Amino acid sequence: MKKILPCLILIVINFSVFAYPGKVIKSFNSPGQYITGMTFDGENLWVSDRKADKIYCIDTENGDIIRSISSPAYWPVGLTYDGKYLWSADAKGGIPLSENYMGIIYKIDPNDGTIIHQLVSPSPVPKDIAWDGQYLWLIDDKADKLVQFDANDGTTIKEFLTPAYNSSGLCFDGKYLWISDCGTNEIYMIDPKNGTVLMTLDAPERNSYGLAFDGTNLWNASLNTGKIFCLVHNDDEFYMTKNPKKSVITYTHLTTNFGPGTVKTIDLYFAVPENRINQKLLKEPEYSVEPKFVTDKWGQKLAHFHTEDLKSGEQSEIVETIYAETYDVRYFIFPDEAGSLNDIPQDVKDKYLADDSKYELDNPIIQNAVNEAVGDENNPYWVARKIYDYLISKMFYEMTGGWNTAPTVLTRGNGSCSEYSFVYISMCRAAGLPARYVGSIVQRGQLFAMDDVFHRWVEVYLPKYGWVPVDPSGGDQTSPAAQARYFGYLGNRFLITTQSGGGSEYLDWQYNSNVYHTSTPKTYVVHEYFGDWKE
Repeated sequence: MKKILPCLILIVINFSVFAYPGKVIKSFNSPGQYITGMTFDGENLWVSDRKADKIYCIDTENGDIIRSISSPAYWPVGLTYDGKYLWSADAKGGIPLSENYMGIIYKIDPNDGTIIHQLVSPSPVPKDIAWDGQYLWLIDDKADKLVQFDANDGTTIKEFLTPAYNSSGLCFDGKYLWISDCGTNEIYMIDPKNGTVLMTLDAPERNSYGLAFDGTNLWNASLNTGKIFCLVHNDDEFYMTKNPKKSVITYTHLTTNFGPGTVKTIDLYFAVPENRINQKLLKEPEYSVEPKFVTDKWGQKLAHFHTEDLKSGEQSEIVETIYAETYDVRYFIFPDEAGSLNDIPQDVKDKYLADDSKYELDNPIIQNAVNEAVGDENNPYWVARKIYDYLISKMFYEMTGGWNTAPTVLTRGNGSCSEYSFVYISMCRAAGLPARYVGSIVQRGQLFAMDDVFHRWVEVYLPKYGWVPVDPSGGDQTSPAAQARYFGYLGNRFLITTQSGGGSEYLDWQYNSNVYHTSTPKTYVVHEYFGDWKE
């Protein structure tokens, strides 16, 4: 026993360490195959089944049926508990006819199923419902909206778009709404004030239906497997990584002298990638020519190559080979746990609140935009998110050529990923939130892919969470879920090479690489650079 005990303790510790939001704690078989609604009464879990026309009270320890009552009508699609009574949403209005969508909301006694009150649903095609302590919420499956309404007469209080277009489960945790989607197979944490998607979790199985909160954990069912899952709601894990991918990335820089004169000097700088949350270098980068290494004022390490006397018709080629494993990274950020701007370390502020030529923090255009977007907000998460949402409403993605300053880009209303980054950093810093950018080589679709466009985005500093990725140009999407995907998420198709707060003495405002050359008069010189990605 003395030899076994340490192993058992280690297992318990590891389970705790990796208990990130959305992680499956346990699962058991559901009472039926067609679970649609789910709620918690303070002691037991209740689920409705649209085929059996029953509502089951089940034990959360093992899934055993404690008892069941008849559903108030023939097509139950949603279930919630208000502290005393169950509420059931029915899609067919009490008449089991095909395509007879006349939604009714029923208030029922959980002891025997007696109908106490009923009202016409705000939506003719309701899905799940939830109780927030004062009002009911409902998924409007026809209009793809979340609707808050009065439980007495159905008066709509407010409404906004659902995160995606196949929303299927809904619950309230006392502060936030949670909604599952059987199309995206994801679960979203929603701000009930405005419908902003704050967090995204992977659903435990496909065809995710029903959602409940028991005060500690989330519950979700799968029509695909007929199982009910208990999920972690909140834990100390700030992010998770998944989908590791090993790749060999070669980054090539070509300098061609088309003459007729001579290129006297070429000074080329390659940004040297490092280990980060999203990537691990499997060995040190290799170079076709031995470099000297320098470090710029932002702490970015660079490989420096110096070439002289490149004659007319000659070409210089330098290749960097990177062996890396990259990951999908998803952050789990609860806004109320992000602290305040006053909690940010002073050394981070000193470095990443500074002005620079692309930012123009004191420009009235930036100052006015910050006042409009942020106001007197002091929560770092909400500062970052409000600026992100502001740019979604004010800009659209378009590569117009050149990298203009933040005020110019914001006034114009469109920009490339770099220009979006300049605007976002400028507004964050003007609001007191440290921000920097990263640059990358991207795998674009195929296993063997070439990238000559590359990508840049932003990282913001949140006191509890550290540096969090935000891609403001990626937010140019239609659905709330798609917009939220670029805040606190990074895919495994990115190899980050560059980390910088602004202009660099070696890279200037470039990323991945930069080059300077001198030549005799009337000499035509072309620089090319591209990345090849091979798994």
